[in-house]
Amino acid sequence: MGKKRITIIDDSEAKKKPTEKKRKLVRTGKEHGRITDMGAEALAEAERLKEKEKQLTKETKTKSKKAVKKKVTSKTKVRGKKYQEARKKVDRKRLYSLPEAIKLAQETSISKFNGSIEVHLVVKETGLKGGIKFPYPTGKQTKIAIANEALLKKIEQGKLDFDLLLATPAMMPKLTKYAKILGPKGLMPNPKAGTITDKPEETAKKMAGKTQFKTEVKAPLIHLVIGQVNNKPQELEANFKVLIETVGISKINKAIITSTMGPGIKVDLTSI
Repeated sequence: MGKKRITIIDDSEAKKKPTEKKRKLVRTGKEHGRITDMGAEALAEAERLKEKEKQLTKETKTKSKKAVKKKVTSKTKVRGKKYQEARKKVDRKRLYSLPEAIKLAQETSISKFNGSIEVHLVVKETGLKGGIKFPYPTGKQTKIAIANEALLKKIEQGKLDFDLLLATPAMMPKLTKYAKILGPKGLMPNPKAGTITDKPEETAKKMAGKTQFKTEVKAPLIHLVIGQVNNKPQELEANFKVLIETVGISKINKAIITSTMGPGIKVDLTSI
């Protein structure tokens, strides 16, 4: 029989190990599945990196929110000092009688030039249009154009330097090509509005003394100039009344008078 070797193992070291701080074993190496002993310092460094990453993510989100907030704030229109002072003279909740509203609109005009007195109507439906013969000049003339070959070339180039377009029935097939340009601006000739006629020259003369009005294409709003700031109050009142009568008071929900760049003033239509 061969010799047997006997080795005595001292387990005192083994008994001490469980009392020591546990060390984390992590696998490294995709191919061999090696195991690495990550010491306490390495673990602490990993935790620090993790916290730093969280902090950076938090700071990035905060900066993004501030940037968005700044962008939104920059779009907010800030009125000037003159407008702010003029606005204080107007009670937003109050309905003013027509004479009071016109007087206030003239007083709150802040433009350096002789501005216009405008009327903004909120009506009950879109599609309202027509012509008004004002008793006093408004300072603005309606530009009337008659459709012909030369005008078609201008329309094609996007030059729409007119407020009203007249056309003969024979010219309408050629105008349909530009319906997408004229339609959204309410300039397409229409038999109901009397802008399609066999005698456009005569119609233009009849309409020359009138101011055309119409609602916006997608909103029941009418915007019209009834005079200028330096006009006599009685003249502005007369023009305003003719506007209301022509549109129809039963079709109007709200009327606001304002000067160019000035604050809006609500008018009590029952005072007319």
